[in-house]
Amino acid sequence: MNKDVSETILIVDDQIANLKVLATMLEKEGYQVRKAIDGETALIAIENYIPNLILLDIKMPDLDGYEVCQRIKNNPQTQSIPIIFISALNEVFDKVKAFEVGGIDYINKPFQEEEVLVRIKSQLTIQQQQKLLRKEIQYRQETEAILYQSRALIASILNASTDGIAALQAVRNNRTGDIVDFSCIVVNPVIAATFNREPDELLGKLVIKMFLNKFKHNLFADFVKVVETGKPLEKDICLTNQEEVEWYHLIVVKLGDGVAITARNITERKNLEFKLNYLANIDGLTGIANRRNFDQTLQKKWECCQRNQQPLSLILADIDYFKGYNDRYGHIAGDDCLKKVAQIISSCIRESLDLVARFGGEEFGIILANLDQDGVITLVKSLQDQVNLAAIPHEKSPINPTLSLSFGIVTCIPTSQHQPLELIKLADQSLYYAKEKGRNQYVIATNFNSE
Repeated sequence: MNKDVSETILIVDDQIANLKVLATMLEKEGYQVRKAIDGETALIAIENYIPNLILLDIKMPDLDGYEVCQRIKNNPQTQSIPIIFISALNEVFDKVKAFEVGGIDYINKPFQEEEVLVRIKSQLTIQQQQKLLRKEIQYRQETEAILYQSRALIASILNASTDGIAALQAVRNNRTGDIVDFSCIVVNPVIAATFNREPDELLGKLVIKMFLNKFKHNLFADFVKVVETGKPLEKDICLTNQEEVEWYHLIVVKLGDGVAITARNITERKNLEFKLNYLANIDGLTGIANRRNFDQTLQKKWECCQRNQQPLSLILADIDYFKGYNDRYGHIAGDDCLKKVAQIISSCIRESLDLVARFGGEEFGIILANLDQDGVITLVKSLQDQVNLAAIPHEKSPINPTLSLSFGIVTCIPTSQHQPLELIKLADQSLYYAKEKGRNQYVIATNFNSE
């Protein structure tokens, strides 16, 4: 049991057995669990106490999961609660609709404890780090606002400030009037320490250009621009000392014929941002893009290909009889299998142009920009060859002794009359047909304009 876990999770399911299984699983991990047997009860419960996360069954009497989710997302007080849908493998599950109404993930029945816990932990971690990041940003903005209120306070806080503070005077060429360097007229210990110097070693010296070049951000030219235009500069920069990398947030404003500088060490915040970005965009199991990343990339590629009138292709790939694989080899082997397939697909795409993502469960989505249908078919055949070469045993597959994939393919030139979701629907439909025809094959959508 994780004693540090204190998040509250609301489980909504009309099946008492499912409630008991999930509640036992989560309480064992230290989560606070609340239960509701229908949508109306869940909505009333949320009004009284807002949970950190909701596990929401789709198929329920009266209000189904889609309607409950939509009501929660339409309420400003509850719209930020992450919702993970629950769906039985044999149920018709509209994934597009689930994400449209505000779901962020889904799990299948029967429940796989390891998967359920990983998905819940991932969403709660993202939520918590977003809160921490907002607090840090708010704190920085409030502190900077105080510094701006009165520059007269700078002199009294120089030595006590944890931020770097300096003022530089422009040094100009007598003949041309161009700025050739800066002289340091005010500097506090924080900035001096950044360059391994004492303040006295920098005051009055014409060595600023040399020090600025250490940042490799063309800062000298940026500082000159502030003096000449009067436009403030605000940017994050990094400084590499030996093998350590430190990040600083700089604010530079014109001060007479020079500049005033404040610099804050934001290394911890930057590391948090990098970690948060990774968690928000990368699937924790396979290391490839997650569904959120997939949706954002598809929208961007769609807009780009629409502007340039270039083809955009989408492939949805599904591991054949993966449930049987898990039943035969176990979920740990199943996870390893997903990782191997992700690696195989990643090795076949164009790294700088394409994206492979875990679309959900054992499904993968591949976005291919500026590649026509013939090129897509060539890539799919290459994927099939690589999967065959990997020869991953699959004794529970009735069609092949080793692992195989089914593919749904759609290619179009995006127009303003269509949306990326149509591409997903057609690819999903083609994947369904590939499975119906016997699996271990690909099916191409024949008409993008068809519904």
